[in-house]
Amino acid sequence: MWQDFVFLAGSVLSITFLAPTVRDPTAQVPLGSSVPSMTVGAVYSFTYATMGMTFSAAGALGVATMWSLIACYRSPGPVSGPQTIARFVASLPGRARESVADMLGSGPSPTTDAEQAAD
Repeated sequence: MWQDFVFLAGSVLSITFLAPTVRDPTAQVPLGSSVPSMTVGAVYSFTYATMGMTFSAAGALGVATMWSLIACYRSPGPVSGPQTIARFVASLPGRARESVADMLGSGPSPTTDAEQAAD
């Protein structure tokens, strides 16, 4: 099926565009971007595989792998490697609570320019 090769081509382009970030030791990509992208790539890979689209599945797995390398080794923070993903996942409940509190108005109120201390 020709669509399999179209999706593979898109994945190859994504891998090509992500390679410089993986190779650059000074790159810093937030986990909030890389972990969801890695997860979406893995889900796409599984989905393509269940549809019999082998080449698309392989390409999406390659994209997921690139994003996982970026998440592990190019995120800002005190640790690197797979621990960074575990740290991000562990922080999600706290972030969710903060978001809900902010939406409900019970979180810390933002400061105005008049309230900020002078330098």
